[in-house]
Amino acid sequence: MSWQVRELTPADAERCAELEAILFPGDNPWPASAFVAEVGLPHTLYLGVEEQGKLLGYAGVGVMGKPPHLECEIHTIGVDPAFQRRGIARELMAQLLGAADDAQAPTFLEVRTDNEPAIALYQSLGFEITGVRKNYYQPSGADAFTMLRPAPGGEK
Repeated sequence: MSWQVRELTPADAERCAELEAILFPGDNPWPASAFVAEVGLPHTLYLGVEEQGKLLGYAGVGVMGKPPHLECEIHTIGVDPAFQRRGIARELMAQLLGAADDAQAPTFLEVRTDNEPAIALYQSLGFEITGVRKNYYQPSGADAFTMLRPAPGGEK
């Protein structure tokens, strides 16, 4: 593993948007402006994986609420198709979930119901399917599973 995890900066927004367009072409991929708006907010953590100066993947989580009623939500995650299946998404998720665990917060996410590799990853990290959002992704109309990972030592 020669890649490194680091916090994203606004300078990464164009590359993140480029990857979004490749990964989610029919589902309203985030533009660079969305990444610029989210990166660096006090209630978010956005990380990237870089190798030799090239951003290979990204992920972000938001922390909502106030103690003791915090919740975390995975906002987005993506890995360059040429670098998938190398542990990058798992490492990004592990670091985001570490932040959620530090906050003692449950973590939520949505995932396309047909994205079997992502669902398997999330389940291996302790997420469970809790519901379905019909026509969640637009404009494709694809459904999403809602998934939950309880807070450490917490109830579902």
